[in-house]
Amino acid sequence: MHFSSLLQLQAFWVMVSSTLQYFPSSWGHYDVCKTEIYSEEGKKWDYMACQPESTEEMSRYQKVKLDPSDITCGDPPETYCALENPYMCNNECDASTPELAHPPELMFDREGRNPTTFWQSTSWKKYPKPLVVNITMSWNKTIELTDDIVITFESGRPEQMILEKSLDYGRTWQPYQFYASDCLEAFHMEAKTAQDLTQQRVLDIICTEDYSRGYVWKYDKHVRFEIKDRFALFAGPQLHNVASLYGQLDTTKNLRDFFTITDIRISLLRPATGATVIDEKNLSRYFYAISDVKVHGRCKCNLHANTCVFDGNKLTCECEHNTTGPECGRCKRSHQGRFWSPGSYLPIPKGTANICVPNISSIGTNVCDNELQRCQNGGTCQNNMRCHCLSGYYGILCEKHHCEKETGGCSTDSGQEAVLTSSSSLLIGVLCVLRLLTM
Repeated sequence: MHFSSLLQLQAFWVMVSSTLQYFPSSWGHYDVCKTEIYSEEGKKWDYMACQPESTEEMSRYQKVKLDPSDITCGDPPETYCALENPYMCNNECDASTPELAHPPELMFDREGRNPTTFWQSTSWKKYPKPLVVNITMSWNKTIELTDDIVITFESGRPEQMILEKSLDYGRTWQPYQFYASDCLEAFHMEAKTAQDLTQQRVLDIICTEDYSRGYVWKYDKHVRFEIKDRFALFAGPQLHNVASLYGQLDTTKNLRDFFTITDIRISLLRPATGATVIDEKNLSRYFYAISDVKVHGRCKCNLHANTCVFDGNKLTCECEHNTTGPECGRCKRSHQGRFWSPGSYLPIPKGTANICVPNISSIGTNVCDNELQRCQNGGTCQNNMRCHCLSGYYGILCEKHHCEKETGGCSTDSGQEAVLTSSSSLLIGVLCVLRLLTM
C-alpha cells in the first residue's frame, strides 16, 4: 500500500514538473548572481548563472556610420515627390535648416514625435547607377539578440535589401537575411519565410518577399528580422517552453553565435519604385527614409554578470563569480584554480554558475569539482573548494588511507575494509527506509 502511495506521489510530481515548465515567469530572469545562505557550516554564498536585463534601447549605445558618407539629403537642398503621386512634391530636405534636415541620428531618436522624424537619403538622381547605402551600427561589445530587429521606413520599403551581421567588430560580415520583391531575380534564391524554417534548418539564410512587395508605404512601413520565430522552433509558439531553448543555446555553439553580434549592417540596394518602369523624368520619387531601427538585446557576459554599464563610451560587464574581462571571459589572476567556463542556463531556475576558484597556493589545498578533479573513495566536493572525505581517508582528493600513516603501511585488506564499511552503512540506511515504508 505504501509502495502504491509512493508511485502516486511520483506521478503527481511528474505532472507538477511538466506543468511548471510552461510558466517561464516562475523561472526568473537570471538577474541574481549569488545569494547568501545558511548551512551547518555557517554562512556561505550560493552562486547562480546571471545575465543583464534585455533592453530595446541598444541603439543608445551604438555608433552609426553611413557609406557613402555624403548620402544624406540636404546638401545641396532638394525637393522630393511622393512615390504614389508624382505631382505631390512638397517634401523638402535642407541640411542647413534644422526643421528641414534629416540626419542619421533621427533613425534612433525617441518615437512618438509629431511630425515623425527620420533620416533620408539623396534621391536616385544618378540613375541607372544603383542607389546603394550601407548603414553600419557598431557597439564595440558583443551583444546577444533577444527579440526581432525592426526597421521602420517612411519611404516605400526597399525592393532589394540585405541585413548583415559581424561577430568580430566589423572585420568580416555574414548575411542574416535577404529581402527582395523578387528573390529569384535579385539574389537567385527561392523566396521563403521564417515560418518555413525547422529546428534542423534554423541557421539557414533565407530571402523573403514579405517586406518588399507593394508600395502602399503609409500602412506597410516595417521590415523585420524574425528572432522570435526562430526561438519558437525550440520554445513553442508562445515561447513558454524556454527550458528547451536554453538547453539548445547551452549545448549548440553555432546556434548561440547566430544570435550574437558586435555589429549590424543594413545594405539598401534598390529603393521602392512602385512600378516595373522607372520614371526617369522624375527621379526625386525614389529615395530611402528610415524613422526607427529597433535592436533588442543584452550585453554578452557569459552568464557571469547581471549588470552592464556604459562607461567611457563603451559597454562593459560588471563581472561576478571571480571572473574578469569585457565579457567575463577569463578568471581573475588569483582565481585560476581550474579552467574558466561560461555559466549555464541549466538546470532551471538558477542555472550553473561555474565560478572561478582560488589558486591552489592561495587556499593551501587543492580544488575539486565534479568533472576534472573528482574526490576519490566516496569523498564529496564542497563549494568547489575542498573534498570532504569519508572516515578512513584523507588527502587533497581523499586519495590516501589513514593506514598509510601507521607503521608498516596498509595491508591489502585495508582498502577493502573501508569500502565494506561504507557499503554496510549504505545498506543499513536502505533497510531502515524500507522498514519505515512497510510500517
